[in-house]
Amino acid sequence: MPIDATQPYDDQNIFAKILRGEIPSTKVYEDDWAYAFEDINPQADIHTLVIPRGAYVSWDDFSAKAPDAEIGGFIRAVGEVARMKGLVEPGYRLLANIGQHGGQEVPHLHVHIFGGKPLGPMLIAR
Repeated sequence: MPIDATQPYDDQNIFAKILRGEIPSTKVYEDDWAYAFEDINPQADIHTLVIPRGAYVSWDDFSAKAPDAEIGGFIRAVGEVARMKGLVEPGYRLLANIGQHGGQEVPHLHVHIFGGKPLGPMLIAR
């Protein structure tokens, strides 16, 4: 169920629990700014999630409140994961769902990295 991305950060969300080691995950990458892991319900051949270590509900929250070094570190981590997965040359898709209309389900900023085969159109024509 989509969440309201304007609400305060909930430190009991599933990604906060993954960061604290309370819920297991298949780690792909980790540094001071980000943690990346495999999606448990992949929507593509490669489907990896990258989350910032900080407590941010959405991209809006992150871009408004995070220090420049944290923003840069997180964006670099997303790029590093794509390179690790061998996705640069064939191409890949980044997706960050924000709020109810965007379909955000977990109230912790996260970026999906999709790849491994042609992904088709970005949105289904209506």
